[in-house]
Amino acid sequence: MNDGIAAGPPAPPADPPAVLPRVVIVEDDPTVRAAVERYLAANGYWVDGFGDGVSAQRSVQADPPDVLIVDRMLPGLSGDELARDARARSAVPIIMLTALGEVEQRIEGLETGADDYLVKPFALRELLLRVGALLRRSRAAAAPTREIVKGDFRLDPARRRVHVRGAEVPLATREYELLAHLVQHDGEVLSRDDILREVWGWSFGEASTVTVHVRRLREKIERDPRHPLHLLTEWGAGYRFSADGSGP
Repeated sequence: MNDGIAAGPPAPPADPPAVLPRVVIVEDDPTVRAAVERYLAANGYWVDGFGDGVSAQRSVQADPPDVLIVDRMLPGLSGDELARDARARSAVPIIMLTALGEVEQRIEGLETGADDYLVKPFALRELLLRVGALLRRSRAAAAPTREIVKGDFRLDPARRRVHVRGAEVPLATREYELLAHLVQHDGEVLSRDDILREVWGWSFGEASTVTVHVRRLREKIERDPRHPLHLLTEWGAGYRFSADGSGP
């Protein structure tokens, strides 16, 4: 049986208009995927949807999108694996979708290199706001500004590169933004809520998101992440950056 439409190879997708930011949504539930595609497209985005990790990986590797939205539970290649691969290749902002609401599960998603997460079921309006916030911050971070030098740290905002003690340290998008924010507030104690608002653009959210990213940053910039000298915890208050490495 057929519905009168001749079978054949699918037509290649049209190139997205240059003025529209491109979002890739990877979600194996066709109802959820279609709803996200329609909603984002109606709000000014070019959207490409994929139902599995393997086909999405090929697309993302060939043409990194402006924002990548990934369900953790995917057939074939998991969302975690897809996010890790995308993060290793580019600084594309990544939003992880998960049906698991426990804090540890969300932390695992962030540790793949994701910048943000949403727990299912989620409101399409909230997803739209988070996509917009990531895109704005990604573009702002890419805008050329003056080099920042603090002690052993040198940040080049124009190229989004960081050198620590003379060696370049590769950072994911959110890691770079977090470090840049802390460096520019050298010596100040910043609460996790302040950091969520200024770096993530959230007026609400899990403070554990900041904790995960601070831990990842320490592993990359500290000589001994277990005994940090630059990225310090102020118990009960937040975090403080110390450019001179004097520690607590």
